[in-house]
Amino acid sequence: MSEPVLFLADRGEAADLAAFLGRLLHYDKAAAVRLRAQAGGQALAVFGRPPSFEVLAVRTARLLKPYEDGIADTLDVTVSAGELLDTLDEGTATATVPAAVTGPPWAGVLPPLSGWERVAGFPDADALRALVKAAVAEFRARVEELAPEARTRGELDRIGGEVWSREIGASGAPVRIVHAAASLGFLRGAEVDLLAAGAWVRLRSAYGSVAVRRASATLGGLSVSPL
Repeated sequence: MSEPVLFLADRGEAADLAAFLGRLLHYDKAAAVRLRAQAGGQALAVFGRPPSFEVLAVRTARLLKPYEDGIADTLDVTVSAGELLDTLDEGTATATVPAAVTGPPWAGVLPPLSGWERVAGFPDADALRALVKAAVAEFRARVEELAPEARTRGELDRIGGEVWSREIGASGAPVRIVHAAASLGFLRGAEVDLLAAGAWVRLRSAYGSVAVRRASATLGGLSVSPL
C-alpha cells in the first residue's frame, strides 16, 4: 500500500503548513511531528515541540478531502518534520506522509481532544504582545548585567527559567506559552484566548495553538466557561 497523500484545501493551507514546519526545523533540525486526522475527516492536526520553549505547538490544516488510501482509517503517526516538508508541494497543495519514526517522549503525551473550557479574564492579544516584549527586554537586560565570564549556559538557562516560567496573572499559564506563540507566528491578529482542560492550558489563535501542562490544575482566581 502506498503512503497516504494529504490533499490540503488550497495553496494557502499548504504555505501555512510549510511555514510551521520550517519554524520547527529552525529550532530543531531533527524535529519530529505527530500527525492526526480522523477517518473520513477533513482536518489535519500537526503537533510539534520546539525545544527552546518546552511547550507543544499545534497547527491545524484543512483538507480538501480525506487522505488518499486512508479513508477507512484514522491517521495517527509520528514522522520527520523535514521529510514531511520535503514532500509538501505548495503548487498542488499536496503532501505525502513519510514513513513513521520512533516518536520522542512528548509525542506520547498530547493534550486532550475535548473538555476544553475558556479561561475568563485572560489578557487580550495586544497585552500579550506587550508582555512578550517586556519579558524579552528583561531577559536581555539581566544577561547584559552579567560579567562576560558569568554568561554561562547554566546562568542563561537560570535567568530564562525565571522569566519564562512566570505565571500570567492567576491563569496557571506561564509566560513561555506566549513567547512560543509569538515566535511561531501564532500571536497575530486580535483574537486570542486561553483554554483549560485538566492539567493542560492552551493558548489559541486563528494561526495555531500552544499547549503546556501546568504544575497544578488549579486556576487560581480566574473562572472558566464552556466553549
